[in-house]
Amino acid sequence: MTKAKILVVEDEAIVAKDLQYRLIKFGYTVPVIASSGEEAINKAVEISPDLVLMDIKLKGSMDGIEAAQEIYKRLDIPVIYLTAYAAKNTLERAKITEPFAYLIKPFKERELQTNIEITLTKHGLERQLQHFRRL
Repeated sequence: MTKAKILVVEDEAIVAKDLQYRLIKFGYTVPVIASSGEEAINKAVEISPDLVLMDIKLKGSMDGIEAAQEIYKRLDIPVIYLTAYAAKNTLERAKITEPFAYLIKPFKERELQTNIEITLTKHGLERQLQHFRRL
């Protein structure tokens, strides 16, 4: 099995680098980090990651929820939100985009890794099921 390729979308450089370090330690590849919604969409199209870890508050005019919705719609790439925002209205907006997980910062390393593995497995199974339905 090849290493999963993960796009990190985080507007705080220190947090993004820490995430990248942790993900590499887990055995994933992190070819790029994006800091805005627009950049996230462009990078997702460019590198076609297996998963996107998305902060909700980002630089620019587009937040993480809008970017995640566009990425999932265009590319069918699963999204896990990593955010400090647990407000009810934010959660309601996020739920509409059908994320695979929603982790509140700060989170434990094991919690992150577990959610990534579950997401990759679940999304892979969903793709296989769609393929068989087309046959």
